[in-house]
Amino acid sequence: MPHTVGYAPGVYDLFHVGHVNILRHARSRCDYLVAGVVSDEMAARAKGRPPVIPLVERLEIVRSIRYVDAAFVETVPDKLETWQQIRFDVLFKGDDWRGTPKGRRLERDFATVGVQIVYFPYTVHTSSTQLRGALDALTGGRVEAAERADSSRNHLTENAAQKST
Repeated sequence: MPHTVGYAPGVYDLFHVGHVNILRHARSRCDYLVAGVVSDEMAARAKGRPPVIPLVERLEIVRSIRYVDAAFVETVPDKLETWQQIRFDVLFKGDDWRGTPKGRRLERDFATVGVQIVYFPYTVHTSSTQLRGALDALTGGRVEAAERADSSRNHLTENAAQKST
């Protein structure tokens, strides 16, 4: 039975070294690491556009990372609701959240249930947003248009991914 359960939520779109860094650092700070993979619908609400990579594929990528013990499809915006399902002891976030209103709210909410928030350095030189921008520049915006066309397909794959967890 694990002593410390860690939770590392993210969209994990266009998986890159920053994602690996967060998961590696998170795993070094807990006995059992659950990666929360944000659903396509939640990602679109939070970022204003759907992920490039559909949920089932992002889930498979994250599950395949050696630092991850389990992957969980995150379908609700309230992390405390997610905590009620998983019961993690530590929540890991990039330090771009530190000191922000969202980060302070996270710290305040989780203090009520004894969950520690640990921030790791954000990988500044690589981000999914930068990669997405480069793809759009290379394709003349066709990636964004294709995403809109695929959004209904992505929504259907969320149901399949949730059933596989």
